[in-house]
Amino acid sequence: MTEYSPEMKQFACVLHLYHVKAYDYLQKIFPLPHPYSLTNWLSNDEAAAGFSNHIFLRLQEKVERGEEAYRYCALMVQDMSLQKQREWDPHTQRPTGFIDLGAGALDADETPLASEALILMAVGISSPWTAPLGYFFVNSTTGHFLAQLLRHTINKLNNIGIAVLAVTSGATARGAETARALGIRIDPERIQCTFQHPPGSAHSITYFFDVCHALQLIRNALQCFQKIEWLGDTAQWQHVVELAALQEQRVLEPRGPESDGNKESYHLKINLATLLFSEGAAEALEHLQKLGLASFQNCSGTVKFVRLMSRLCDVFHSGGPWRRGRKGPSLAGNYTKITHLFNEAKSFFTTLTDSMGRYIIKSKCKLGFLSFLLNAESLKWLYSNYVCPEDAPSRHLLTYALSLDPLELFLGALQQACDSSGSPTCAVFRAAYHNLLASCSLAPASPHGPGSGGTSSWDVALSRRRDLTLGSVRAQYNPARGRTPCQYPSCAGLLLRGAALSNALTDLSLHARSLACAAGFVAEQLASDLQCEACLASLFELDESRLRNRSVLYVKKFGGATLSSASVHRVTSISEQVLNQCDKVGDVNKNTKLWHLSLEQKVFQELLGESPLFPTLTNHLFDGELCVNNHYTILVKKITRCYLNIRTNHAKDLNLTYCCGKHRLKRLKGKHGFPSPLGSCQSSQTHVGS
Repeated sequence: MTEYSPEMKQFACVLHLYHVKAYDYLQKIFPLPHPYSLTNWLSNDEAAAGFSNHIFLRLQEKVERGEEAYRYCALMVQDMSLQKQREWDPHTQRPTGFIDLGAGALDADETPLASEALILMAVGISSPWTAPLGYFFVNSTTGHFLAQLLRHTINKLNNIGIAVLAVTSGATARGAETARALGIRIDPERIQCTFQHPPGSAHSITYFFDVCHALQLIRNALQCFQKIEWLGDTAQWQHVVELAALQEQRVLEPRGPESDGNKESYHLKINLATLLFSEGAAEALEHLQKLGLASFQNCSGTVKFVRLMSRLCDVFHSGGPWRRGRKGPSLAGNYTKITHLFNEAKSFFTTLTDSMGRYIIKSKCKLGFLSFLLNAESLKWLYSNYVCPEDAPSRHLLTYALSLDPLELFLGALQQACDSSGSPTCAVFRAAYHNLLASCSLAPASPHGPGSGGTSSWDVALSRRRDLTLGSVRAQYNPARGRTPCQYPSCAGLLLRGAALSNALTDLSLHARSLACAAGFVAEQLASDLQCEACLASLFELDESRLRNRSVLYVKKFGGATLSSASVHRVTSISEQVLNQCDKVGDVNKNTKLWHLSLEQKVFQELLGESPLFPTLTNHLFDGELCVNNHYTILVKKITRCYLNIRTNHAKDLNLTYCCGKHRLKRLKGKHGFPSPLGSCQSSQTHVGS
């Protein structure tokens, strides 16, 4: 019963993770330890590779205190690429950069260097807590390796009283191999969505593929086949391309029920932050079809396809109890409705064919559709066993915890802590991980999770889906017309405080026109980079009476200048007032970051007590976490910062040229000046009609 040597521990751990059958065979010949002993050898203190003993100890304390939120969790795994580099660690007096599974680095000369880090995380499925469980330096991995690593993780969580109900991985080739290695069957006719752990026991665990990855695969399939048919309907990729590429168009609409036939001119433009598979995209297609645009006259099949995918996405991205509608938590009472949706999706996916009549579900582009079918069966199983029963531990599920979004939030903070534009080395990764682990609270009420750097899970979801927006489609087919900042002539516009836009042209004050032009330019600048559909639309929405779906924007223009929403104009107006007041203060260095921050602070102080800004964003604020740093405050800060940067960095050196209808050009110098960037913004004069 002598203690195993470090070399023997390394050999046993590597053999069991990479070749479990070989381990079982050699265990009959050599005195190899029971696999449960290996879990302890794969654990370390501080922030060394392996399972983090400190995190497991804190989780155990919460379970022992009777905190029900920590009794059940979902487990997820993701990789992060590393720079292959051997380095000397002066603290440990040992070389780093090698494969390390927790039992010590494999630092022989012939051992390959580590190329990626595998990170494991536990996430609460009924309460928003997250816990990074550890990381492992590897060179290359297989699905069988990941399956063994996941089983070790499940063992360690079970030992402290936490039951794993679900495992999530990417919808990739390695993810599919991992699922099969665990016992999951991904066959549309015979789906097996659970595996037993320990093998042969009564405890079952479901398996999920990341929804964002699955959506990207379905997008790729639609693009590859161009047309997808089912039961007489057809979804066409060309409709998506036409929607994303639609240029700005002039539209005439009635002023109102008492307008006596008079019409107002608007400029119709597509919100490029709209997600491809969203209700907004479906409504945009329908709206353009009603307007009579030839490119969208046969898009009903595409609308059905996009709308079904949107409903599925909402189910798999439910959040905290403060969210509303379809984005709220999945409740026990929703089981019948969700089951009906999943049955509809299954019959839909299994009948999809390409233009040659071949079934998509059996093609080379099937993994995205199979992922949704597997996720649907797994979610129904969780409902049936852990939500719907009378003695269920929870009456709701946070389905966003079944995606990789929580782990991607942590990885984003980790990448930021590495302070490296490329892949970090093992030494840099370990130092960054150590710093994030020190700030990990594990608190359910934590709005941003461990080490998030102030980024919310909602923002991470939007960022991960940036390749699934209409803007990404436009950039792919016409890079020159992607979401780039509008090079825009400074033409006069006008928006008076408290006045309707229809009556706003009575004041010919150059100062008022300068502010309106500035507000419109700020709105255009921010719209080129905002990832949130609702926030982007709020930059241009005029009033509640003209609020349409946020994917199709009706923008008012005057003299070539965009008129922003009243809220954007109000923020820029206050910013101008603050800037004028601060300009009168002498002996102050106005080029420092501190001075700019003081300006922003004064703008916020002036806005306190004002009428609420962005009334159309009231419900949208509940899409993210309940915290002060939400999309509302972020949007106000972006507007303020953008305007102050323009005024302080450029306006002092440039004059402002106005053009107002048939009026002659006027040039204004001084403090009301506004830069006139080179270039022009051409818009189509096509009259679409009302």
